[in-house]
Amino acid sequence: MASAIARSVLRTTLRGGGPRAPASKRTFSSKGHHDDAYETAKWEKITYVAIVTCTAFAIYNLSKGHPHHEEPPAYPYLHIRNKEFPWGPDGLFEAKHH
Repeated sequence: MASAIARSVLRTTLRGGGPRAPASKRTFSSKGHHDDAYETAKWEKITYVAIVTCTAFAIYNLSKGHPHHEEPPAYPYLHIRNKEFPWGPDGLFEAKHH
């Protein structure tokens, strides 16, 4: 083992010697001159513009009138009850007709 370490040191010395230079920073697939603060500021501005736009669009849509439809005719065949409910003659959530 000691001889392997000695060979490694000897090989390093003969190839260019001295300590190795630090490896260059990997940028993966990003541009080297972009800064994280720049990207953060950009997306913060985009967020504020989107909030204002969505709020204005919602106010515009909610301020418009909407059509009121006529009540449908009361068809007698829609509420046929062949058997009484356990809680009484009317449904639980229907208006009482007494």
